[in-house]
Amino acid sequence: MVRDLEQYSAWRQDVLAALQAYQQAAQGAGLVDGASALRLARCLSRLADDRLSVAFVAEFSRGKSELINAIFFADYGQRILPSGAGRTTMCPTELLYHAAWPPCIRLLPIETRAHNLSTSDYRDMESAWTVLPLNIEAGGDMQEAIRQVSLTLRVSVEDAARYGLYDADDADAPAIVGEDGLVEISMWRHAIINFPHPLLKQGLVILDTPGLNAIGTEPELTLNLIPNAHAVLFILAADTGVTRSDIEVWRNHIGAGPGRLVVLNKIDSMWDELRGDAQVAEAIERQQASVAQLLTLDPGQVFPVSAQKALVGKINHDAALLEKSRLQTLETALFDELIPARKQIIGRQLVFDLDAIVAAQQTQTTARARGIAEQLHELHSLRGKNQGVIAHMMRRIDIEKKEFDSSLFKLQATRSVFTRLSTELYTSLGMEIVRDDIDAVRAAMQRSRFFTGLRDAMRQYFERIGQNLDRSERKTAEITEMMGVMYRKFAAEHGLALAMPMPFSLQRYREEIETIEAIYHKQFGTATLLTTSRVVLMEKFFDTIASRVRRSFTQANDDASAWLKVIMAPLEAQIAEYKEQLKLRFASIQRIHDATGSLEQKIAAFDANLAALERDKAQLAQLADTLRAAIAA
Repeated sequence: MVRDLEQYSAWRQDVLAALQAYQQAAQGAGLVDGASALRLARCLSRLADDRLSVAFVAEFSRGKSELINAIFFADYGQRILPSGAGRTTMCPTELLYHAAWPPCIRLLPIETRAHNLSTSDYRDMESAWTVLPLNIEAGGDMQEAIRQVSLTLRVSVEDAARYGLYDADDADAPAIVGEDGLVEISMWRHAIINFPHPLLKQGLVILDTPGLNAIGTEPELTLNLIPNAHAVLFILAADTGVTRSDIEVWRNHIGAGPGRLVVLNKIDSMWDELRGDAQVAEAIERQQASVAQLLTLDPGQVFPVSAQKALVGKINHDAALLEKSRLQTLETALFDELIPARKQIIGRQLVFDLDAIVAAQQTQTTARARGIAEQLHELHSLRGKNQGVIAHMMRRIDIEKKEFDSSLFKLQATRSVFTRLSTELYTSLGMEIVRDDIDAVRAAMQRSRFFTGLRDAMRQYFERIGQNLDRSERKTAEITEMMGVMYRKFAAEHGLALAMPMPFSLQRYREEIETIEAIYHKQFGTATLLTTSRVVLMEKFFDTIASRVRRSFTQANDDASAWLKVIMAPLEAQIAEYKEQLKLRFASIQRIHDATGSLEQKIAAFDANLAALERDKAQLAQLADTLRAAIAA
């Protein structure tokens, strides 16, 4: 497992090194325009920030924390996460490694649920978190700090309802109110454990979730962490079987798909010394098939294990017990599916960007080579010519330069239209309209505490988002078409080899919003009546929905701004190249006219320039091949 992640990390580092070598060579050759620079920066950032996230989802007492201990932390010779009967994980807990932080546990107080901010909104608010040091040299101290995730508070019914953690209309509500009239809730809303574990240092992020009820009450889990996890392990227990809530969570929040695995834990409860191994195996297979049928899965996608026995086997170096626990089959399936899938996604994105960068550079090198060839042709034609012919050629180049300058004046007119269209784009894509839409929904929620009013407000909200994205895409299409016309015009009038401007699409963000809307409908869309506490919960969900939408639009704005800055980059690069070539041609012939330099020396210099360009092309082609090989490795 460590080896698998180390190999993935090594692959990523090899690709990163090959990409940096390619970038340096391209920059050294002067063959990086604005669009290519943007793509290269994004590729480097994507590789540097890449993480693999694995989420563990289960009802309490299914052995979820024990499974995490067995898979990831057995080398420590003890449990790292608290594990035992009852609920040991009370809040969503992320285990990761952030080099800029010391080993610590960061805790977000439950009281933050009373405000209109999601957990994501608090991530960059240092003052909101309680930070405790993590003494990784002392196992007991570390365990004690990590036990914070299991701490609870007793609060009034009113406070619990205000946090969206108590539903007075739920038939089971009286059972959770103690004799003192208080409700027990988690002390913390979210925990982040920064731990320098070898797997976490390789970019792994482990998400430990509370019981299944948290899937419905903590929007961050439902809308962000679970849907975005690269792998989700849904844990059931052999001694309890599949409950109705298990089936609902699987169907509504997880579902079959890449990286989605079902674990049937606690098979040691089925071990029986009075029955043979074959009989026990048959019983486990029957339960495995039953689980698969209930969840509409192939039995091979359900993995029977004993996390507790696997942990004991690893700690005590008991190979027979470890094999009997069947954990290694699950580990193999997890990493054999997770890592290749992630590698394929990253590789596909990199190849797409590399193809675009190479195409732009080939256009530049072709234009540059053509310019040098034209100059060489002119210089060769000067051999044996008198001063009158040379003067005539100088006048012709000067006329060509003036015609080109005239075209640049027309480009300035296009720039003014471009500026106007860019401004219009932000009337539908800008953050101001996002804020106004969010404020409008919150105001509608305050005016109407009934289900129909809340549902209408949410329906209209998603409709407005879709309409704004539609308007934005029409505007970007208009900008692209206008620039395409200008590109074709310059190419035709001046013989420039121009690739069409880099396209822009908001499809990624449209899909993100559609995913958010689909999750919202699963959570609230089928209800015919909302209780008061469900209204509070819906408002909490809207806080996270608003945060996700705001983040999507922020990224869309950043992408649009970057695109607008570089859409003219290929044209401007070719214009600069063409102007420089005209200038060089004129200067060369001028010097020959003034007899200040040898014609043959000028020809030799341009021959050298052409040879250098060919060497740059060959080097970049070789580095691109090396990069592709690294990606495919």
